[in-house]
Amino acid sequence: MTPKTLASLRRKVDQADNKILTALMERAAVVSDIGRLKNQRGDPVLVAGRERDLVNRLLALNTSPLPAESVEDIFNTIINHFRLLQKQITVAYFGPEASYTHQAAVKHFGKACALVGEKSIADVFATVDSGRADYGVVPIENSTEGVVNHTLDMFMESDLRICAERQDFISHCLLRAPGSSKKITSVLSHPQALAQCRQWLESHMTGVPLIPTASTSDAAAQAALHDDVAAVASPLAASLYHLSTMAQAIQDIKENRTRFLIVGKTLSAPSSKGQDKTSLLISVQDRVGALHDLLAVFKKARVNLTKIESRPTKQKAWQYVFFIDILGHAQDPRLQPVLKKLAASCPMVKILGSYPKADE
Repeated sequence: MTPKTLASLRRKVDQADNKILTALMERAAVVSDIGRLKNQRGDPVLVAGRERDLVNRLLALNTSPLPAESVEDIFNTIINHFRLLQKQITVAYFGPEASYTHQAAVKHFGKACALVGEKSIADVFATVDSGRADYGVVPIENSTEGVVNHTLDMFMESDLRICAERQDFISHCLLRAPGSSKKITSVLSHPQALAQCRQWLESHMTGVPLIPTASTSDAAAQAALHDDVAAVASPLAASLYHLSTMAQAIQDIKENRTRFLIVGKTLSAPSSKGQDKTSLLISVQDRVGALHDLLAVFKKARVNLTKIESRPTKQKAWQYVFFIDILGHAQDPRLQPVLKKLAASCPMVKILGSYPKADE
């Protein structure tokens, strides 16, 4: 390629960049107007269904060499920054900085929002419920180790709604203080992380005690202070605490994902393509066949259940409630008769939220 040709191509790139900036400025003006209108009407800033539809529409229009993942990442970044033109959002998340829930919060809302780390899942719910934060991010389940019971239990006490969900790959690293040659005497991490790396640790760290901590970030902080301590934590924790990476991707199952919930005070509107999920909290009468009859309602209506978990009510011994995820939005005409039938036959039916189904 000759210098003249390269220069002409670069001029075209500059012209394209100018058009992008012009379009962004036009978008900023419109979004600001939308923000003022939402403020007058009291509408929520986060409209997960609308945002999902926007990205899907643009992905369908993409005919460039740019991969779909890149297009989605670019426009999610645009959405996050422009959302702040409507309101400065505060987001509470479970765990200290560099925890996996912190990473999920950054991915979902962007770095520009105000992020507040909380010591417990209960604290996240309390912070959002009090209005000190607009939204909260909490883990709900891991593909390897299953459900996070504390998150489920909070929905029995709280009136917060699930506004959105996301699924993120979880890649664990073994970290330690840089330059240390001491023998490792203990490996620290959150119990879920240790469990997700059980086979690798048994094989590569035979006989070394595994010590649970409050979070993976806490483990990384301890490893930074002690030359004989290693931590199972994220690559972000390695950067934040200036640790050396002894091994990468040590989770036993490479398709290791965690599902996170975004909680707030309002229900999300349906997405245009019907790619929604609804979470329910249901109690049943203490009688033979009660659960069978409950499930039969969904089967007869051909409603797909993607999850069912039971939890003790903690009010009476051996009394349980069921957390159920179904495909569809609570406002869908197809689901309305189902929800009415459940409400008539069950002591309690609580809609925890309807929200866009996360990409898998």
